[in-house]
Amino acid sequence: MKIKSGLVLRRVGDDYIIVEPMKGVTDMTKVFTLNESAAWLWMQIENTDFTEDFAVELLLGRYDVKKEKALEDVRQLIAFLESQELLLAE
Repeated sequence: MKIKSGLVLRRVGDDYIIVEPMKGVTDMTKVFTLNESAAWLWMQIENTDFTEDFAVELLLGRYDVKKEKALEDVRQLIAFLESQELLLAE
């Protein structure tokens, strides 16, 4: 799977937001917020074709979490991205 092109991740204060700029203007009705670990994972997988297992391995290499928790978090992030149409259809 792959993150839709054209999306931009920005840090605003303590928050990380995803915006979808359109022709030089940002549509502020389409702003999505990520927590710090989800934002870090986003930065690792953007512009790549990734799998669920690859994303889990990234989290395990960065954070001191059990594999089950990393898998749960990755699945939640993927479900969120899919529900907001932020992933390319395969």
